[in-house]
Amino acid sequence: MAVTIIACSGISNTGKLTAQAGTMLMRRCGGRIEACIAATRPTVSLEKAVRHADRILVLDGCGDCCGKKKLRALGIEPRLHIVATDCGIQKNGMAEPRFDEIERIAAAVLEAIRE
Repeated sequence: MAVTIIACSGISNTGKLTAQAGTMLMRRCGGRIEACIAATRPTVSLEKAVRHADRILVLDGCGDCCGKKKLRALGIEPRLHIVATDCGIQKNGMAEPRFDEIERIAAAVLEAIRE
C-alpha cells in the first residue's frame, strides 16, 4: 500500500527539511511513496490531493504540527506522524537543511511505513 506524505514545508530549516526529505523519498522509493504534498497548499487543493490516498504520513518540522493540524481541520486523522525535532533535528531559523538531516528524516519515514 503506497503512502502519501504531507510535508509541513514551512520556511524554517525544519520545514524545508520535510519538503526535501519527502521529495528525495519519492525519487528513491517511487512505488512505496505515491506523493509528497506540501501542507502549505490551499485547503481545497490539499483536500483533493489526499481524498484518495491509501495511507497518509504527516511529516512535520516541529512541535507546532502545522501539517497535522491542517489535515485534522479537513476531518482527516493521519495514520502516521513524524516530527523532525523529535528525531533530534534542531530548529534553527532559516538555515538550510544538511544532507545528514535529510537522511535521518528519510530513515524515520522508511521505518514508519515498513509493514
